[in-house]
Amino acid sequence: MRDLKRTKARKPRANRAKREKQPIRWKKFFHRLLTFLVLSTSGVLILAGGILGSQLLLASDMFHVDQVRVEGNERLPAREVVAQSNIQTGQSTFDLELEKIGAELQKNPWIREAAVQRIFPRLVVINIREREPVAIVNLGYLYYVDKFGEVFKVLSSADSLDLPVVTGVGRELYLRDRKKAQQQLKKVVSLIAHLNQRKGFRLDHVSELNIDRQNNIRLYTTVGAVPIRLGQDRFAAKLDRMERVYGELQPRLRALESIDLRVDGRVIVKISKKEPRRV
Repeated sequence: MRDLKRTKARKPRANRAKREKQPIRWKKFFHRLLTFLVLSTSGVLILAGGILGSQLLLASDMFHVDQVRVEGNERLPAREVVAQSNIQTGQSTFDLELEKIGAELQKNPWIREAAVQRIFPRLVVINIREREPVAIVNLGYLYYVDKFGEVFKVLSSADSLDLPVVTGVGRELYLRDRKKAQQQLKKVVSLIAHLNQRKGFRLDHVSELNIDRQNNIRLYTTVGAVPIRLGQDRFAAKLDRMERVYGELQPRLRALESIDLRVDGRVIVKISKKEPRRV
């Protein structure tokens, strides 16, 4: 039997604190629920009102095209540019596909670049960059060449012929090797730009620029059609020599057969043995 006297008396356990259940605060709960419903409903109403308002605004005349302005045009009449853009007065500005309109405008051979911009609420601005012809190239038909060496328009009866003619870039080469033809034209156009900046021997003294398969360039004078052989490079130094003697040679051009500038430091003039040519 257990010795009850030797058994240690157990200490009574402390009573656990009783947790009191908190009553549900219904008033606060319904207040929060009501606030949520009010805010949600307000947000939906604001969104719906915004959508409805924007639809009414877009349907109104406020954003309908009232004016189309063309900028950057010198050669092309503004009305022609507007007609090609197909932008209609009264059309909604939001219906305009600006990039597509610009691409359509660039189909005009005289327009190199075109950008279309909305100016709210009712203005559309078309800004164009026109091509500038600097020469005429014979590719079976006569075409204009711009200052970038790009062939861009076949000449019509209404176009001016008062530009130097580029020969030697044949139609076959242009169709077969467009890149090579482009390089040749760029070289000739660069020389044209250089001649435009000169005073003694100018571009208006030149009627034709010829480039051969080896990229040698030959000029022909307006008076007498005398060939001036330039070779492939160092055009500035060669034209400097030409300018120093051109005043003396100019009255005698019809009696000359050729002028050669390819030898450094020299101007080699060949006199024609034939009767002076009359051009």
